[in-house]
Amino acid sequence: MPEPYDVITMGRIGVDLYPLQTGLPLARVDAFGKFLGGSPTNVAVAAARLGRRSAVVTRTGQDAFGEYLHQQLREFGVDDRWVTAVDAYPTPVTFCEIFPPDDFPLYFYRMPKAPDLEIHPSELDLEAVASARVFWMTGTGLCAEPSCSATLAALRARNRSGITVFDLDWRPMFWDTPQAPAADTPPGTAGSAPPSGSPHPAASARYREALAHATVAVGNLDECEIATGEREPYAAARALLAAGAELAVVKQGPGGVLAVHRDGTVADVPPLPVEVVNGLGAGDAFGGALCHGLLAGWDTARIMRYANAAGAIVASRLACSSAMPFPHEVEAALAAGRVTTEATATEATATDPPAAPTTETAPTGSGAAS
Repeated sequence: MPEPYDVITMGRIGVDLYPLQTGLPLARVDAFGKFLGGSPTNVAVAAARLGRRSAVVTRTGQDAFGEYLHQQLREFGVDDRWVTAVDAYPTPVTFCEIFPPDDFPLYFYRMPKAPDLEIHPSELDLEAVASARVFWMTGTGLCAEPSCSATLAALRARNRSGITVFDLDWRPMFWDTPQAPAADTPPGTAGSAPPSGSPHPAASARYREALAHATVAVGNLDECEIATGEREPYAAARALLAAGAELAVVKQGPGGVLAVHRDGTVADVPPLPVEVVNGLGAGDAFGGALCHGLLAGWDTARIMRYANAAGAIVASRLACSSAMPFPHEVEAALAAGRVTTEATATEATATDPPAAPTTETAPTGSGAAS
């Protein structure tokens, strides 16, 4: 059997078209940069940047943008063998507006349907998924069929082995209008009882089903509310653990990040100072670094500091995928206790060589929420 992957992610992919001018609405922007995008795909890139053997399971359109994404994945060192084309739908594109420090509106063009929602259970390499040291899936993968069934099939194949991460990834624009599940829906299905007072009962029910198969749950306060009905960080963490996770990671933006383990370990890590350029890729850098730290067997507090630093570095840069940091950049930020001007001067390029995983003790420092 081939060597298992360190990280396999599954879900969204597309082309990010980001304005090269900040502080302007799209109507006034006349120059854009083209980048690989899609949260789980960026997580695979971030993990690869930290020296991890990564792959992504997703689908593109049968078009020039789809070929561009294949090229980018290969250049970033992410295996694209499970990235297949869909004839019926174009590769999605996403625009954003950049108003630092905290306003980055997103405009998704995924109509009539995104190819990454056309992943079928029968197409999955379940042996590879089951054997991966980390499997990363997202809430968006649950929003439509056949992606929802494929995502749940992958989770069942894992059987809670290794590290199975559920990135709550709540994107309400991808879901149908909220409606309550049928009263006679059997427990354990996508229509099982959602948390009381959920803003989207159908989504909450699917989240609950997926959480039963996850060992790690990661989300911000809005996402935690969808999954658990709770917004207070400690209450949300406890609810995620009760739903099945062994480690709950609650991201609080400028409030830092809270991690609570089933064994009673708690890490409440403050943000790392950074001058924000574009905050959109910070969560994906956090995710890749989280995978890296979990694989390295670090303690929870160290993982959170490291992941926060990775997120802060990307927040200081324009792009997402090409902005993912290398280990020496994360270590430098931790040592400095902030993201330095040197770290923001240039973004790493896709052609930079992959770095080996770091194993030495990281300097103690504060982290940046993403």
